Amino acid sequence: MKNVLICASLLGSMLTFAQEKDTIKSNDIEEVVVNGKYYKKYIEKEGSSSMRLDEELIKIPQNVSIITNRALEDQQVTTLSDGVLRNVAGAQRLEHWGDMYTRVNMRGSRAAAFMNGVNVTSNWGPLSEDMSFVDHIEFIKGPSGFLMSNGEPSGIYNIVTKKPTGQSLNGSARVTLGSFNMYRGETDIDTEITDKVAFRLNLMAQNKNSFRDYEFNDRYIINPSVKVNLTDKTTLTAEYIYQRAKMSEVGSAYVFSYDGYATRPVSYTATDPGIEPTKVDNNTVNVNLQHKFNDNWKLTSQLTYVNEYTMGSNLWPSNFVGNYMIRRLGYWEADNTMKFGQVFLNGYVKTGAVSHKILTGLDLGSKKYMADWSQGYNLDMFNANGDYRPATSTDPGNTVADYNYWYNLNTNNYDINGTGAYYGPNNSSTYVPFDKTKPLSVRAGAGSTIDQNYTGLYLQDELGFLDDKLRLTLAARYTNVKENNYGTKSEADKITPRVGISYSIDESMSVYGLYDQSFVPQAAIFRDGSTVKPITGNNMEIGVKKDWFGGKWNTTLSAYNIVKNNATVNDPTNTPSEQFSILLGKTRVQGVEFDLKGEITRGFNAIFNYAFTENKVTESNDPANNPVGMRVPGYAKHTANGWLNYTFVDGALEGFGLSFGGTYLADRSTWAWANAGTQRDLDDYVKFDAGLSWENTKFRVGLNVFNVFNRYLYSGSPYGNYYYYQAEAPRNFRLSIGYKF
Repeated sequence: MKNVLICASLLGSMLTFAQEKDTIKSNDIEEVVVNGKYYKKYIEKEGSSSMRLDEELIKIPQNVSIITNRALEDQQVTTLSDGVLRNVAGAQRLEHWGDMYTRVNMRGSRAAAFMNGVNVTSNWGPLSEDMSFVDHIEFIKGPSGFLMSNGEPSGIYNIVTKKPTGQSLNGSARVTLGSFNMYRGETDIDTEITDKVAFRLNLMAQNKNSFRDYEFNDRYIINPSVKVNLTDKTTLTAEYIYQRAKMSEVGSAYVFSYDGYATRPVSYTATDPGIEPTKVDNNTVNVNLQHKFNDNWKLTSQLTYVNEYTMGSNLWPSNFVGNYMIRRLGYWEADNTMKFGQVFLNGYVKTGAVSHKILTGLDLGSKKYMADWSQGYNLDMFNANGDYRPATSTDPGNTVADYNYWYNLNTNNYDINGTGAYYGPNNSSTYVPFDKTKPLSVRAGAGSTIDQNYTGLYLQDELGFLDDKLRLTLAARYTNVKENNYGTKSEADKITPRVGISYSIDESMSVYGLYDQSFVPQAAIFRDGSTVKPITGNNMEIGVKKDWFGGKWNTTLSAYNIVKNNATVNDPTNTPSEQFSILLGKTRVQGVEFDLKGEITRGFNAIFNYAFTENKVTESNDPANNPVGMRVPGYAKHTANGWLNYTFVDGALEGFGLSFGGTYLADRSTWAWANAGTQRDLDDYVKFDAGLSWENTKFRVGLNVFNVFNRYLYSGSPYGNYYYYQAEAPRNFRLSIGYKF
């Protein structure tokens, strides 16, 4: 009840604030008004300035997909892991650690996480982005040399945050209530302070439990930003984003089983109510300066600082005795600090009949992640009196009989198959405190630290022929990367080329071809003492883009082939003390992707996509473990998504809307391979969502129901001699009430 009153108070305050203003404007950023009626805006014609290309998407020789804020609002998406990927062909979430961070896989490997054009990817992050401060999300498929070369060739997603627009007053407030005690309030105030200064403030607070006992996820966001027109040609934009997450320990969502996947009730959890929350504090500062020399030349410079501090714990099996699992609670303190500087120049010149769109830039990046994972203990060791104590050499023996004895003393226990018992209830008085007497940098040491510094130089010339109907892109990027990865030092540099061609058949249709390249530094040593070259990813892609009916909806169809070279695996002849590697060989991922977005007919908006993906080993130096033709794990061969929305635009039902969406994943592989003979394929994934809404220029009420048919949805992988998986929520709902001013 307290949370409901807080949300209601927030909404009421915003309504009063709006009514006292003389100049109230409807929000025309996320909807377009036509003859007094509005239709939803699911498409964008251009990317953000942080994407650097400064060109219409239909002319870019690459598959670029943009998810608008209005689409996210209609689907009631709250974080990146919460249904965003249904809007992009072939993009999937590779499960890891619940909603703490979202690992996005597409085109066969992990997509890099960007925010406002800088690479905030880390081994354990970033924190799943909350949609309250997101304007839109740009998915760029394949290597993206104009933004990054030192990464996987799959592509990137770029979170573009909300910025001041300079309007006199424009904003919104929204309250959302949902299943599992979800209470969420958010507000967005966008206003002009003077004719040269604009300000925007986004606030969000959320309390949410889970369909699993003792699991929760509370979030808080503070995001002020300011835009200053220093001169008629120079603009300074500065923003600060504070994200606070307080959630159950990492690993609470995992289920472990010897029998296979989906063997426990969907609400099953292995966690305890007394475990201290995991807390994450993320501070991001971004300062952007743009100067237009004239209509043809623009210089952009940007400084970004990110610090993410985590204090929490993780739950994982320590060992198994028969079917009995001993849980280990591991403490985790981590500091992730990233600093970025970039400057790039966009220009346009003509030499005779040939035009030149110039892009050149310098990128500097520094990332340092250090963590103390060393402290932890077994939760499920009990002495003869049934009392908890840390595991010692004098504990009872690790036999099935011993664990059966503990079971008799602890009746609320479960085993991995559901046939007996393996752990008992705990309480906070039994938890061993985390020792932080030494600084984190000392406790982490070289063995738990990743330190990376990189420099990149980029030059691109897009040559336009035949009045810019035919465009030829010639580009190259030089990148130097120095890294100390858990005590192993490496340095790599490489020049990666980019060649693209695009031809406009008419103003609404273009075809394109692209060759692009990326690389991933490796820290590995061969038996002869030589070091490994970086992994290289070579992408070849063709496609066709089409705007329909004056650009109200568009389609993109692309086919690609990515070859990865120089991947390594552990040398199978290693002794226990050796850590030599051998070359794996080559892998190839190829596929076809189709996207459709926009207003099909008046009042009817749709998002539909399909992707075929196939990722296999094509050459192998380790045929026993990685034979030619073996699938590389972590994808579904067929993915299809749809979201349909019809809003009545006149008559008695004007403003009412109906929505229906679905996701289908077929021929799914698991997250990773394990021992031979394990179950490497997952059942097909089928999920349907639906929604009702009503809105006018001021108010919007939306009700969404997720997993309408209450299917048992999961994904997972073999792990050693057992399986682990994560189940998704059963049928649930969200009800939101919003006001625009």
